[in-house]
Amino acid sequence: MFHSRDSGNILAVPARCCVLLCLLFGWALTRPVSAAESSTGNASAKKIFDVRQFGAKGDGKTLDTIAIQKTLDECGNSGGGTVRFSSGTYLSQPIFLRSKTTVQLDAGAKLLATDEPADFALHEKKDYPSPVGKYRAFINGTNLTDIAIVGKGTIDGAGQRWWGPAEEARRITPGYTLPRPKLVVFTGCKNVRVQDVTLANSPTFHLVPANCEDVIIEGLTILAPEHAANTDAIDPSASRRVRISKCLIDVGDDNVAIKSNRAVSGREFACEDITVTDCVFRHGHGMSIGSETSGGVRNVIVRNCSFTGTENGIRIKSPRGRGGRVENIICENITMTNVDPAITITCYYPKIPKEDAAQPMTPQTPAFRQIRIKNLSATCSRQAGIIVGLPESPVADVVLENVQISAATGLTIRNAKGVRLQNTQVSAREGEPFILEEAQVEGLPKTAGR
Repeated sequence: MFHSRDSGNILAVPARCCVLLCLLFGWALTRPVSAAESSTGNASAKKIFDVRQFGAKGDGKTLDTIAIQKTLDECGNSGGGTVRFSSGTYLSQPIFLRSKTTVQLDAGAKLLATDEPADFALHEKKDYPSPVGKYRAFINGTNLTDIAIVGKGTIDGAGQRWWGPAEEARRITPGYTLPRPKLVVFTGCKNVRVQDVTLANSPTFHLVPANCEDVIIEGLTILAPEHAANTDAIDPSASRRVRISKCLIDVGDDNVAIKSNRAVSGREFACEDITVTDCVFRHGHGMSIGSETSGGVRNVIVRNCSFTGTENGIRIKSPRGRGGRVENIICENITMTNVDPAITITCYYPKIPKEDAAQPMTPQTPAFRQIRIKNLSATCSRQAGIIVGLPESPVADVVLENVQISAATGLTIRNAKGVRLQNTQVSAREGEPFILEEAQVEGLPKTAGR
């Protein structure tokens, strides 16, 4: 007999009932628990929504868009959780994330975009507002909070079909960018994390946090062919508090491009507090700010990064009409190999005229100041670099400290004031190491020409 004391009374339970209760209790502990039950039974447990359970095939042939979107919607409507992609290739049209959602791509999982232009053409959906542009992105998130894309899998934009026509259009009209979809775009989102995944072969930009706050981008591998036009890797645009770290980037355009194409209400600077650390840049156009800076950029740190074979190293660029204030930029502990050039700071884009007259200042006049480049070593196949302001808006307060550059030609400094060189050497195989015009420069080596 089993005895239990209750308010002074003894209750006798037959032994066989005790055995039955134990069996039932054990089954309750070991049986599978649904995602919904898990969330209600344990507030800290994350709900898992597997796209295969919602009908995704993952065979690389079946169009899985409906199943994937249904999974994302169910996750969002249930208060959030993790949307899981197990190993397989999931062919899809554009999809739309929801708040409090983590997209998890397991090792061996590939989320593959279709390459049919009609699949990306803009048309408003009630639940999924379209971003600005001719095409929507492959993965979209608008006005969301607490979102993430993580795992060891791959998001592939199937860009091959788009790159040929884009290059042909650019050949016919130099500087023209043929409209194409982006890979991942977050607009107006807060608390964003993208970690460890591979982003590859976007028709154009790979990852764009636009007007976002508190963004962590860590451990990504971003790949596109060297000559695939406009395939920027990471483009924070009018965003704040962004950290990019430990990424390997090998693409056909800017490795990282910080942009600020318009003012944001309530902010002095639309784009600020951005850190890029411990990244490896292979092919690409380097670490850029601009060319759109009209909303302002400040407080950028680039640290402990290496560049190999990039067309540019550190580049700050913006023309009249698209410029704004860019200030408090720190780049340190940088190594560059076969980069051309190492340093580009220019208020002209895309080309620098040989001669120019001062023009009236406007809110869209580029104004670059408070730039520190420290502990940089570089080898350049051609030019060491340029620091070129406008006659009406000289580049101001630039410090080069412990900078060593070996190049075919020297560093041009024009329309600049308050430039200071500290333990800085440029070894030019042709001509003078420093070429100065309307420039105030302190600390020039005694052997440098003027």
